[in-house]
Amino acid sequence: MTGAESVAARVPLLNAANMLTGVRLVLVPVFAVTVVASGMTHAGWRMAACLIFVVASVTDLVDGWIARRFGLVTSLGKVADPIADKALTGAALVLLSVQERLPWWVTVVILARELGITALRFWVIRHGVIAASRGGKIKTALQILAITWYLWPMPAALAVVGPWIMGAAVVVTVVTGFDYIAQAFRLRRRTP
Repeated sequence: MTGAESVAARVPLLNAANMLTGVRLVLVPVFAVTVVASGMTHAGWRMAACLIFVVASVTDLVDGWIARRFGLVTSLGKVADPIADKALTGAALVLLSVQERLPWWVTVVILARELGITALRFWVIRHGVIAASRGGKIKTALQILAITWYLWPMPAALAVVGPWIMGAAVVVTVVTGFDYIAQAFRLRRRTP
């Protein structure tokens, strides 16, 4: 057993980081119900959905920080965290498209990239880890901001900004996707 495996073996499975990831997973269906209840027409339900989405998104930032800062990284967390992220973002995008607020092609492009990069990370995992890049973090921030903008009942003058933010999110999503693909192939070439 290596030193890293020894430390990982001593990290409790039930820790603050994993619990926050679990909270995010639990919030996904709650979020979905509030979006459906809103019909994207009822301001109160839209605000509730938006706030749930923001709280769940913040848990993504906090759980990763806690795991790294306090040495609470676990194998469960490494798998559950991206699943929770994709479930939250995927639910939001699909529901916005179902409610005809977001074109389906946007949802398909973003979800294809997210699922593809997750699969790519598993494909190269025995050769190394593809860490989140600065571009990947910008992509996540833009997606969260765009989805938040679409969910909140904005006045018409401000609502027109949402598609521009989502457009920027799509561009960064695609560009960083190609960057991760290049990283994966470099990683595989470097290791036997």
